Amino acid sequence: MKKGNPVALLPLVVFLVLFLGSGLYFNAKGVEFAFYQLPAPVAAVVGIIVAFIVCKGTMDEKMDTFVAGVGESNIIIMCLIYLLAGGFSAVASAMEGVDSTVNFGLSVIPPRLILPGLFIIASFVATAMGTSMGTIGAVAPIAVEMAVKAQLPVALAVGAVVGGAMFGDNLSMISDTTIAATRTQGCEMRDKFIMNFLIALPAAIATIVVMTIFGVSGKIPTDLEYSFIKIIPYISVLVLALAGMNVFLVLIIGIALGGVIGLAEGSFTLIGYSQKIYEGFTSMQEIFILSLLIGGLAALISKEGGIDYLLNLISSKIKSVKGAELGIAALVSVADICTANNTVAIVITGPMAKQIADENGVDPRRSASMLDIFSCVWQGIIPYGAQMLLAGQLSGLSPIEIMPTLYYPYLLGITALLAIAFGFPKVKAKANNKIEAAV
Repeated sequence: MKKGNPVALLPLVVFLVLFLGSGLYFNAKGVEFAFYQLPAPVAAVVGIIVAFIVCKGTMDEKMDTFVAGVGESNIIIMCLIYLLAGGFSAVASAMEGVDSTVNFGLSVIPPRLILPGLFIIASFVATAMGTSMGTIGAVAPIAVEMAVKAQLPVALAVGAVVGGAMFGDNLSMISDTTIAATRTQGCEMRDKFIMNFLIALPAAIATIVVMTIFGVSGKIPTDLEYSFIKIIPYISVLVLALAGMNVFLVLIIGIALGGVIGLAEGSFTLIGYSQKIYEGFTSMQEIFILSLLIGGLAALISKEGGIDYLLNLISSKIKSVKGAELGIAALVSVADICTANNTVAIVITGPMAKQIADENGVDPRRSASMLDIFSCVWQGIIPYGAQMLLAGQLSGLSPIEIMPTLYYPYLLGITALLAIAFGFPKVKAKANNKIEAAV
């Protein structure tokens, strides 16, 4: 490996300092969603300008490097998947699939299992929708109302929703974190799902047990309306993705199913259907643009030796496969704490994690899972992250008040560290596109 050049990391440092610094400033001013006031793509542009200044070569050579990074195949594929995932989520939501999913789940919860029930509902909704933010927005208000009526601590109910949202988002086939993790590590979504599931399931089970033990009986509204047919698009996307179908086909089928059901139910017209798809596309605008810009920025930094320097620094501490996995976990954890955005953290650290994994014999399925898991652990805990800010806003609680009730993120972090320490689950080389795991 080349020696590397620490100066080449200056553009990345500028990006992170701007992003984190502005968040801290606005947070001190008491502004809501403080860490989202400065759009990440704008901060990335400043970093790119710095990269053009510090990198060697002519302007044309720098531009060629930047454009090559923007147009890298994995970046383009990732961005196209973002668009389709956004389109599916918008269409499924417009035909009231979210409401039906939530109400159906609530209708089958025994009164004494409200807290674990809320966790399971949020998990399913997030897995189907591919967004923790959308899940919290849909389920948290219901959780707050149920907690008040059942005389349960509101913080416990909201903590259950946040935990379930992070569990589902971490596993979802259409989550932007899954897309980013699998594309940067070069593995299939289905394979990453299985690996993730085997690591996350013990944490989820432990969370349900804790909530069952410490939960109390409550009341569930009886006037919940739902249509099972409106849940079909979500179930179809999950089943088809697990069956190994190409992700583009999965999302296109999901959009088509949502459209057919929505048109038949009168949720929207044909023109309205097309508008919803486009609304979904535009909802992915920020992460779409940021991914392109980070791809170009990473190419400039890499050419100048910044990536080599950072990898040498990390690799010097790595003595084994377990050490490499811990290095990847630490890398994405620091990035998420700094950026307060799990997808951004994965996009930034993905290429570095891939190189660490390749050089130390870490299976791509493991590296993709470590990226997604540890970014979700921190994103579900930090009080200045969008998920916690939204949960606090909807519940009227401070994010600090919710933090002690976040059983799942804490347990997931512990489970993931144990998975690294004991090499669980053990995987063999792929055979017939399946993971052979010794559970």
